[in-house]
Amino acid sequence: MTHLPDPHHSIRYIRRRLFLLLMQAFGAVVILSVVLLVALTSIAAYVFTRRNPTFVTPLASSLEAYYLGRGSWAGVAATTGEAASGASFEIGQEWRDALLLDETGRVLIDQGHTDTPLIGQVYVIPAHQSPVPLRVNDGQVGTLVLEPPSFFEPPELLGGLLRLSCAVSFLPGVLTLLIGFLLTRRVVTPLADVIAAAQSVAAGDLSTRVEVRGPGDLRSLSDSFNRMADALERTDRERRNLLADVAHELRTPLTIIRGKLEGMLDGVYPADEAHVAPVLEETYVLERLVEDLRLLTLAEARQLHFDREPVDLGDLAERAADLFGAEAAEKGVAITVRVEPGLPPVLADPQRVGQVVGNLLNNALRYMPERGQIEIAVRRSDGGVELAVSDNGPGVPEADLPHLFDRFWRNEKSRARSEGGAGLGLAIAKQLVEAQSGAIAARLQPGGGLCVSVVMPIFKSSSIQR
Repeated sequence: MTHLPDPHHSIRYIRRRLFLLLMQAFGAVVILSVVLLVALTSIAAYVFTRRNPTFVTPLASSLEAYYLGRGSWAGVAATTGEAASGASFEIGQEWRDALLLDETGRVLIDQGHTDTPLIGQVYVIPAHQSPVPLRVNDGQVGTLVLEPPSFFEPPELLGGLLRLSCAVSFLPGVLTLLIGFLLTRRVVTPLADVIAAAQSVAAGDLSTRVEVRGPGDLRSLSDSFNRMADALERTDRERRNLLADVAHELRTPLTIIRGKLEGMLDGVYPADEAHVAPVLEETYVLERLVEDLRLLTLAEARQLHFDREPVDLGDLAERAADLFGAEAAEKGVAITVRVEPGLPPVLADPQRVGQVVGNLLNNALRYMPERGQIEIAVRRSDGGVELAVSDNGPGVPEADLPHLFDRFWRNEKSRARSEGGAGLGLAIAKQLVEAQSGAIAARLQPGGGLCVSVVMPIFKSSSIQR
């Protein structure tokens, strides 16, 4: 026995997995955005501060202010460890990679120190260092020489950018979570339902259906899945019913044949014509049943070959009435044919259409009482030519009309197996008509009885298809 998965457990697992995938995607987007923001900002800051000749560092501005206030560089060494008044940075940190030169090019401060060998020496600025002229009253009073940092230095800049990026990313992160929960309700949950339902159907539970909800595309997906499941369940049910009906139909003639033959072998029945004939008759029944099933299967699969040509339905109806005339006379049933004059020919296979009319007449004769009447009417109809077979028999309940063309269907009260027929005649007729672009329908007669009508398309010279 196939073990069916717990649908609730499957849905919870699939929802959790889809939600995690969604959050991972959103998280990757946020992290990549932060990294890209930090990288671009760092590159922009490096290029702007070290390659822009118009950029003035905060240290240079403070030194210019110092010289403007003092009129000279006397006592400037004191600024290396003190916070500049009104400034938001610490000058001592800025001196780490800087040299201060006076107007003659001599070193006054070497990286925040005044006791190095370079102090008082004329400094030749290398090409890799960045000189920043210090100007007061339109005159150059000194030079600030900066050592270009390696990429992503100083660490304070990188740390500040990371803190800023994290602060800026907090709100998008919260919004990402909210969007994730909303998408979970509108997208993930319906999709998880469909996946879990598909797993249940694959495991054999064809009764599984999903609730139609979510956005338009997911609603369409859910609706399509439900229709697919309906079709699968219906097909499986029809397959089971077909197997049961075929077994039922075969059992009766096989039982009769077996009983007769065993009786002959045991000496109960003599092997004469009177006892062999019923066995042969039952083999004919089996042969007809097998042939009907083969024909019905080919027709449903659209694998039958049709030689379509212009056909006069009036002549075909009269020929069919003649063929069934003797059988009708034996039962005391009158068959009349009424053909509207001037009817155009239809495009059909005459042999297959004749088989359809024969099935309709045979079905009507089988259930007609004595002195009944059958009428074959051929007339013009919307979209083609109609051939209608009407009778004044017992008919069928109105609730059974939709089942008339189902295979093996018989009314249990008036159309029992003992009265003949396997219930395939109308099913075959329906498939043969529809395969030729026609239509077939059944309706109850106002005064009692049943009318089955067939409408075939009118022949056009350009519409012959072999």
